[in-house]
Amino acid sequence: MSKSKLKGKKVIQAGLLHTNIVKHMTNSTLQRQLIQAGSAFAGLAVTAGALGSHLLKDLIDGSDRNMWETAVRYHLIHAVALLILGVGLRRVHDATARTCFVFFVVGIFLFSGCLYLQASSLVWAGERVKWFGAVVPFGGVSFIAGWFYLAIKGYKPSTSVSESSKKVMEMQKRKTKTLHTEQ
Repeated sequence: MSKSKLKGKKVIQAGLLHTNIVKHMTNSTLQRQLIQAGSAFAGLAVTAGALGSHLLKDLIDGSDRNMWETAVRYHLIHAVALLILGVGLRRVHDATARTCFVFFVVGIFLFSGCLYLQASSLVWAGERVKWFGAVVPFGGVSFIAGWFYLAIKGYKPSTSVSESSKKVMEMQKRKTKTLHTEQ
């Protein structure tokens, strides 16, 4: 084989190797980002919960406290959902994980964020700012869209065969050979 053909073959092999590395890096980068974002949002949710139960406890009334707690609950649930997406990324399509990430983060900001602002508006604005309540349903829709998108598009069957599956397939082959030999 001539040097130019050999060199071209090495370039193609290097290109395939590079493509595989980039795919792997993209997947691990996405996984890292989902886990980091989920962890950060969970930490913020716990902080918001502590802020509401300690610092704001005497400053906001019962209905505002309930609103704050609802914001914390949905915030934390969707932070954990991001963590689960990151940990379970091998079973979810990358594009689906990215889309759900966007839906959940938008939901956290619009739903929980606006509830936080409305619940605490008497403290920082001196009056109840009710228009935040008009934005909250858009955050709820974003949460719902993320969950349904995950339900419809999320699952990715395993492309690798486990060791136990290989053993079962080998046993079936041997059994089939034995049946054919006996006949």
